[in-house]
Amino acid sequence: METIKTIIYWLSYAYYLYVFGYASLFKVFQKKSMMDSMFGLGFNKTWTVFIGIGELLGVILIVVGLFKPQFRNLGILILFPFAVGAFTAHMAHHEYQYFYNSLMMCILTVVLLTLDNNFRIQL
Repeated sequence: METIKTIIYWLSYAYYLYVFGYASLFKVFQKKSMMDSMFGLGFNKTWTVFIGIGELLGVILIVVGLFKPQFRNLGILILFPFAVGAFTAHMAHHEYQYFYNSLMMCILTVVLLTLDNNFRIQL
């Protein structure tokens, strides 16, 4: 059972890194399709780049987390609001073809934090 949890964790981690990695870089380097999509959601160039930098910060922390695990959860927690915001924005604008990745990132945030032995929420 522990092996299955480990496999699920690292596959989720890799997919999380992949999706946020390309999304953040497309925003920071201002790929035309990403800029047009973000403009359609109501974000101008400045906000799009700002969002991309925030996502890139989270991605960097996740990559650093491969070597220093204490940064991994911080990166995931930083990226969670971006996942929720992306999901909300795509649903509000009826862009149903784009909401799957953002929904998956919302779910994988919970999966990653639940399966991580170093993360606990105490109420």
